[in-house]
Amino acid sequence: MSVWRWPDLVEGIAGAHRFSLGEGETPLVRSRRIGPGVGLERLYFKVESANPTGSYKDRFGARAVASMVTAGASRCLATSSGNTGAALAAYCAIAGLPCEIAIVETAPAAKLTQMLAYGAQIYRVRGFGTDAATTTAVMEHLRTRTARPGISLQISAYRYSAPGMRGVQSLAYELAEQLPEGLDHVFCPAGGGGLTLAVARGFEHLAAVARLARRPRIECVQPEGNDTIAGPLRAGDPSARAVVGATRVSGLQVPDVIDGHETLAACRASGGTGHTAADAFTWELQARMAAEEGIFSEPAGAVALAGALQAAARGEIRPDAVIVCLVTGSGFKDAPSVERMVADRECPMYTLADLQS
Repeated sequence: MSVWRWPDLVEGIAGAHRFSLGEGETPLVRSRRIGPGVGLERLYFKVESANPTGSYKDRFGARAVASMVTAGASRCLATSSGNTGAALAAYCAIAGLPCEIAIVETAPAAKLTQMLAYGAQIYRVRGFGTDAATTTAVMEHLRTRTARPGISLQISAYRYSAPGMRGVQSLAYELAEQLPEGLDHVFCPAGGGGLTLAVARGFEHLAAVARLARRPRIECVQPEGNDTIAGPLRAGDPSARAVVGATRVSGLQVPDVIDGHETLAACRASGGTGHTAADAFTWELQARMAAEEGIFSEPAGAVALAGALQAAARGEIRPDAVIVCLVTGSGFKDAPSVERMVADRECPMYTLADLQS
C-alpha cells in the first residue's frame, strides 16, 4: 500500500529510492448525517488524515524525497505551514537525509513538535507566510542556499516541486478506483492551489488513458480571507489574484498566487467553479464532522465540506450527485482549534464512590 503502485509515479525513480510509510489508499467514508441532512445522499469524505504523518502531504513527501535522492541530493531544505514539513521530515528520516525547514509564523505548535520528533531542524520566521515582503525575502534566501551542491528545495507546489506534486495526483487515481461508477464533484480546500491542481491533473491523466467512467468537476474552496483563486474562478476572471485578506485556518493562508493561475484554468476546464467559506463556518463544520460523522479533522480539512454545503444550498449540485470532500489532515495537528471545539464542555473528576452511588 503506497503511491508506488501507480506506474506513472514510479517513472524515473530507482527502486531503492521508493521510500514508503504506507501512504495512500486512505478511506472513503460515506456521510451518514451531514450530507443526508441537506439532501445529499451520496456525499463522501476522503479521509487523508489516515496517512502516516496525518495528512495528504505524505503523498508529496514520498515522491519528493525519492526524486531528490534519485537526483543525488544530500540535504533537504523546505518551507512549510506544518503538514508539508512533517511529511518531508518523516521521509527524510527514512532516507537518512538532514532536513531543514523554514516555518511560517502561524504554524500550530503540534505541527512543529511533529517535525522535531522526526529529527528536522526548524526555523520559525516572523512574518513569513503572512507578510509578502518578508516571504519574498525568505524565499530568495532559500533559493540562494539551494545553489550549493547537494541541497534541494522542496515546497509542496508545482511551481517549486512538480516531481513531488505528482505523488499527490494519486488521490485522483484512488478516487476513481473507489468509485468505479464515476463521481460528479470533488471539493478541494486550497491555499496556493497545489492540491486542487494535482487532483485535476490526476483525473485529466485518467481520462487521457481511458480509465475513467466520467470526469468530475473539480471545485476549489478557499477561506474568505485567502480568496486568490475561488473568487476569480467564479467570476469568470482569466487568472488568480493576490491575497486580499487574512484567514486563521492553518495551512490555507498563502503570501502570493503560487499555483493559482494553473489551478483556476484546470478547475474551469473540468466544469468546476470556486467557493469561499468564512472561518467561523469552517470551525462549525470541523466540530460537526467529529460529533456527527466521527471524523477528527483539522480546520483546513473542513473547508471542502463548507464549499459543498454552500453549493448545495445554492442549488449548484444535484441531490443525486456523487460528491467527494477531501479531509486533508488530522485534528491532532491543531490543538487550538480542538480546544475551541470543546470549550463549552467539561470533564469532571469523580471518585469511585461517586460512580457507585
